[in-house]
Amino acid sequence: MADTMEEDQPARGGAGYKLKGRGHNETQNMEERYTRARFTELDPKAAQGPSKSVEGWVIFVTGVHEEAQEEDLHEAFSEFGEVKNIFMNLDRQTGFVKGYALIEYASKAEAQAAIDAMNGADLLTQKLKVDYAFKKGDIKRGGARGARR
Repeated sequence: MADTMEEDQPARGGAGYKLKGRGHNETQNMEERYTRARFTELDPKAAQGPSKSVEGWVIFVTGVHEEAQEEDLHEAFSEFGEVKNIFMNLDRQTGFVKGYALIEYASKAEAQAAIDAMNGADLLTQKLKVDYAFKKGDIKRGGARGARR
C-alpha cells in the first residue's frame, strides 16, 4: 500500500503539485521584488532629537507596575492629549506587564506635555521614567555595562 501511495503522488515541484508559502518562486530576484515596495524611513538629514514614527509620536514609559492595566495608563496619560495607541508587553509565564509601555500621540506637543508631566511621577506606587521612543542622536550608555569600559 505504501508503494502505491508513492507512485500516485507527483514528484515535488512537478506538474500537479501545488507549492505553498514563500520562497519557492526563484524567478524573482531581490532587487525586482523590492522595487515595487514603498518603505517609510526616517529623514537622514533630520536634526538631533525626537523623531515621529510612521503613525504618530511614540513615548516610551518604563517603571510600569507589573499589575498595571491599559486603563490605568490611559487614564494617566489621556489628560495630555488623545492617546492613539497603547502597547504593553506581557510576560508569557506570569501574564504580568514586563515593566514598560509604548504610548502613541497624534502630535508632538501632546507627547512632550506627557513626558514633561509624567517623567518621575508615581503610578501604582512605582516611579515612571518617560521619554521619546524614537530619537536621533548619540546613543547613551549607562549602568553597569557602560561603567566597565
